[in-house]
Amino acid sequence: MRAMILAAGFGSRLRPLTDRIPKPLVTVGGHPLIAYPLALLRAAGIREVIVNLHHRGDAIRAALGDGAAYGMAITYSEEPTILDTGGGIRQAQGFLGGDRFVVLNSDCVMDLDLRALIAWHAQRRALATMVLRRDREVARYGAVEIDADQRIRRFLGQPAGLDAALTPLMFTGVHVFEPAVFDHMAQGRFGITRQTYPAMLTAGCALFGYVFEGYWRVLDTHAGLAEGRHDLATRVCIRPQHQP
Repeated sequence: MRAMILAAGFGSRLRPLTDRIPKPLVTVGGHPLIAYPLALLRAAGIREVIVNLHHRGDAIRAALGDGAAYGMAITYSEEPTILDTGGGIRQAQGFLGGDRFVVLNSDCVMDLDLRALIAWHAQRRALATMVLRRDREVARYGAVEIDADQRIRRFLGQPAGLDAALTPLMFTGVHVFEPAVFDHMAQGRFGITRQTYPAMLTAGCALFGYVFEGYWRVLDTHAGLAEGRHDLATRVCIRPQHQP
């Protein structure tokens, strides 16, 4: 399997820090933030990964190189014009499109077992699986609602008139996809959650939500960064292993 880490964003909520350091290279627990999703992939036996680049992409490329220091083989996807999450994945189709693949955000730290997730996805013959979690502020993040079989039935409030008992959850930033997902993608710049998932739901595709109960934190604000640094100093999480 191959994977993609989304790393092209501006990190606007971490300014002014991210004016000089791209968010994926912000240090957390002695490692650049992007080292944590790389560690998740390596722990699952996934060695080939593509990283999309836009804001300060030269710095990310210089820091990670070919990925050998992380036990990975890293390919880069340059975005002269930023393509958003969906457009970034679509541009990487040539690298990703031949088999099942994983997509992760570069700004999250979590102790997810990717092997278990991928096996769960395969057992359900899903086109796409989103890793979801319970959160008191799920409405603010945008609810993804699943039924008793963990199939996604409502996405960001749509369809509105669905008569079913559903559980609202929030998205963690981790997906598993089958190659046929590209058949449902637009061209150019678009968001995978705002455009592609609603289109697939309308088309009746097999979309599932994997409910994750472990440690997760997104470090995309100054408060989140401080909390993440504290967490990693006081608890056992998956740790990057690399030669700087």
